[in-house]
Amino acid sequence: MSRVQLAVAALLVVQAFRPAGTAAQLGLGRLPTPDEIKAADVAVLPDGRGLPPGSGTAERGRDLYARRCAACHGASGKEGPADILVGGNGSLATPRPLKTVGSFWPYSTTLWDYINRSMPYDRPGTLTADEVYAVTAFVLHLNGIVGAAETLTQETLPRVRMPNRDGFIR
Repeated sequence: MSRVQLAVAALLVVQAFRPAGTAAQLGLGRLPTPDEIKAADVAVLPDGRGLPPGSGTAERGRDLYARRCAACHGASGKEGPADILVGGNGSLATPRPLKTVGSFWPYSTTLWDYINRSMPYDRPGTLTADEVYAVTAFVLHLNGIVGAAETLTQETLPRVRMPNRDGFIR
């Protein structure tokens, strides 16, 4: 490749990665408000730091799951078409591991955080804290990890011992 060809290629790469105009220049969007930033600035750690107040049980989460989650994950969490949430116990060391909430995830707080940020798929981040606790409890219940009437809160959720808690290297 000649020097001219290299220079042209470099110029094209620079142009491809050049930042586009700002939202104001393009007439698109707006800056988020401080309250919107605060609402999205949630970091939930494995020990529960960052969990908001709230509570939920699998009994309360059953209907919400049926209305908002079952279309993607199946009525029992095993059908899909999206990620399978239930099953896979004992499969991780096999040639065909099934990585589900019950078989793979090491912390229940990670499940709460994921549901809070990403679900439901068509309207992520729209569930209240109580709804997230309830759906989390229902998914954990489907996996046999918590009882149907067990109340999950910011204090009790981090104490839930996931089956694969020790399956990762620290």
